[in-house]
Amino acid sequence: MTTNNDVPGKIEISPTALATIAHAAIEQTYGVVGLAAKNVVDGIANALTRDSHKGVNVHIAPDGITLDVYVILEYGTNLSAVSKSVINSVRYSVENTTGIKVKQINVNVQGLRISSAD
Repeated sequence: MTTNNDVPGKIEISPTALATIAHAAIEQTYGVVGLAAKNVVDGIANALTRDSHKGVNVHIAPDGITLDVYVILEYGTNLSAVSKSVINSVRYSVENTTGIKVKQINVNVQGLRISSAD
């Protein structure tokens, strides 16, 4: 996927590695309660395999990568602000860690969760 002509050989970063980087960035974003599966089938597959990067789909193109993220947000937070924060956090983490340009990040809010007052 990514090559550097200054060094003999080739460096490849798998979509799974990119999804793991994005997943870690999303979990640290204020207002995000968790990640969700895209649909029921993916949810069942994630439950059976204990997928460590559920909720993140990576699409690779020559001009950059596109990430689709599926999140559950805290009820009462500004959904737009939290979504923008997710985009900024993921873009920074992926580009800073890998050097690969992130073309687009699509945030899909799959649900809201009310935290207990404890």
